[in-house]
Amino acid sequence: MLEAMDRVLSHGQLLLGPEVEQLESRLAARCGVRHAVGVGSGSAALYYALRAADIGPGDEVITSAISFIATANAIVLAGAKPVFVDVDDDLNIDARAATAAVTPRTRAVVPVHYTGRVCDMGRLLDTAAGHDLLVIEDASQAFGATHEGRPVGSLGDAGAISLNPMKLLAACGEAGVVVTDRQPIRGRVEALRYNGLVNREDCLWPSTNGRIDTLQAAILLGRLERIDRVIERRREIALRYDAALAECVDVPGLRSGDVAYSYTIQTDRRDELRDWLEQAGIEVKVYHPKPMPDHAAYRLRGDWSIDNARRCVRRLLCLPVHEKLRDDEVDYVIDRVLAFFGGAR
Repeated sequence: MLEAMDRVLSHGQLLLGPEVEQLESRLAARCGVRHAVGVGSGSAALYYALRAADIGPGDEVITSAISFIATANAIVLAGAKPVFVDVDDDLNIDARAATAAVTPRTRAVVPVHYTGRVCDMGRLLDTAAGHDLLVIEDASQAFGATHEGRPVGSLGDAGAISLNPMKLLAACGEAGVVVTDRQPIRGRVEALRYNGLVNREDCLWPSTNGRIDTLQAAILLGRLERIDRVIERRREIALRYDAALAECVDVPGLRSGDVAYSYTIQTDRRDELRDWLEQAGIEVKVYHPKPMPDHAAYRLRGDWSIDNARRCVRRLLCLPVHEKLRDDEVDYVIDRVLAFFGGAR
């Protein structure tokens, strides 16, 4: 990373330098699309993708009740109305509920591949085709995941991917990318990420400054070289958890094509287990403890039927799954979880 930073500082092109174009080319190939546009964050990627697809005032956009709040914010900031639907037990959008939520004002669906598990894209794409809807994938947590052999982000009209330090492909700060096969979306995102300017001269669409830094692009190019090892190690750890813990908690059950951005179990004794594991020196997290429509900014925007989402967020807990865990540390996590439930390994 220091060598990559030195190269950038030596040539001095800190904004949209050659490393940005190189990264975009590599990410487009990796995601199985013609175009990739680097932006300043995953949140910016989703916002620009929606804007570039001409989503705006008067439009409704269907999305999952469970995600980081940036998913809902991007829809609102684009001028559209988010329509929240419930989740299945895997924490991903309930595709049947999404279909039932379509109205004459619906313009798009934003599926969220939550925790790295791929949504029921077959059913969602059928719904979109039947109602002439756009599909903008929020693949922020799922870089490297696939559906029937195709990378996430390439399944709909565009995909938004976060590359911040928490993600599998991680920058040393904020970064993101929009991936698409559609040239008009690519061209508009390139303008939107620089205040809506075309050729840096004429503003066609009011927007913000959301360019990716050349330093981050250079770092990501290096980290892209080892991303397959990162993905495989996390899958290996997740599959060990699946096998060892299935009898005492609800495990994700990693499927072919999924990635392990986080490893999220569910149990009715979540808070007790969290305290037990923290006392044992194991860091655990409750990510996104509220469904998006239950945030203060969204409570008055609709009355949503999301009973399963509210049930799930009271039960979920993320165990360590990062690729730097040693096998003995994974064993320790398993032992402590089993000990809490009175089991023995």
